[in-house]
Amino acid sequence: MTISQVAVLGDGQMGLVCAGVLAQTLEGTLREPAVRLWGHEARLVDSLAQTRKTPRLPGFELAENVLVSGDAATVLEGADLIVAAIPTQYLRTVLTRMRTWTPAGVGVVSVSKGIENGSLLRPTQVIADSLDEHPESTRRPLAVLSGPTIAPELARCLPATMIAASNDQEIATNLQRLFTTNWLRIYTGSDPLGVELAGATKNVIAIAAGILDGLQAGYNAKSALLARGLAEIARLGAAMGARSETFFGLAGVGDLATTCFSPEGRNRSCGEALGKGEVLSHYLARTDSVVEGVATTRAVMDLAKKRNVEMPITAAVYAVLYEGLDPIDAISRLMSRGLKAERVG
Repeated sequence: MTISQVAVLGDGQMGLVCAGVLAQTLEGTLREPAVRLWGHEARLVDSLAQTRKTPRLPGFELAENVLVSGDAATVLEGADLIVAAIPTQYLRTVLTRMRTWTPAGVGVVSVSKGIENGSLLRPTQVIADSLDEHPESTRRPLAVLSGPTIAPELARCLPATMIAASNDQEIATNLQRLFTTNWLRIYTGSDPLGVELAGATKNVIAIAAGILDGLQAGYNAKSALLARGLAEIARLGAAMGARSETFFGLAGVGDLATTCFSPEGRNRSCGEALGKGEVLSHYLARTDSVVEGVATTRAVMDLAKKRNVEMPITAAVYAVLYEGLDPIDAISRLMSRGLKAERVG
C-alpha cells in the first residue's frame, strides 16, 4: 500500500506533532500537500494556518507544507491514511459527523489514550463504530500508535520511541515507515488491545503520581506506586485478553514512567494540583488541555467491576476525583490494606 497523503484529525498537541513528523517524512511526494490537518475551533485553526504556531504547544512551528483547515471534507479528500488525534470522549461525535467525507476502506491510526465512558470501548473500536455503518463487515485497517511520548519533547525532536500495533500487519509496517525519523524510532506490534489499554490506564496512575508529588510524599512512594499501578493495569489487561508482555514494553511500563515523572505530563500535573489542595473543577477550568485520565478513571472503574478485577489505586483515584475523598486519606486507605504476598499481573 502506497501512502502519499495523510489527514490528521485534531490540532491538539499530538495532532500537531504527528502532522509535523509526517510533513518531514512525506516531503517530496507526488501529491501536495501531503499532510492535511483538521481542527474544530475556527479561531485557533485560522491562527495556526497563518502563523504556523499555537499556544497549545509553545515553541512548536508547523511546517509550511501542511494544509490547515476547519473543513473536514477538504482535509479528508483523497486521504490514503487518517490519523485520529481527538480526545477519546469527543471521538465518536466528531467522527460520526465526518462519516460522509471519509474515504471507504482507508486505514485509521489512533493516537488517543482513553476509554469511552458508557460504552467502555477503546478508541479504535469507537473509530470503527463511528465511521462505518456496519463495522463488523467493513475491512477498514485500524491501528494504534502509542508509547512514552510527551508531546512537548516530541516537538523539540528529542529522541523517542513508539509502537504501531494492529491486527493488520500491513498498516503497522506502513506506520513504522511513515513515522520513523532520525530521532523517532517506531516498533511494530500485534496486540492493539493491550497497547490501547496500557495507554488509557497509565493516565489514571499518573494522576495518583501527581497527587504524591503535590503531597511531597517522596520518590519511594512514587516508585512503589508505579510498580503496583503496573500490576493492576496488567491484571485488567489479562482479564480482557491482552498479552501480558505488552504491559512490560514501550506502551506499558515505558509510557507509565514517562507520564508519571515528566513535569509536562497533563495527568500528573492535574494530580499534583489536587495533592496541593486545588479543587478538580477549578483545575480543569484553568487548563487549556484535555486531561484524559479524569474521564478515563470512571471508565476503568467500570471495566474493573465488569471483569471482577481488583484495582485499589484506580479506586483511590476515583474516590478523590468523584467522591470528595481527601488525597491524604486516599493514601492512608491504600497503606492500611491487608498484608499479602506481592503479585504482579
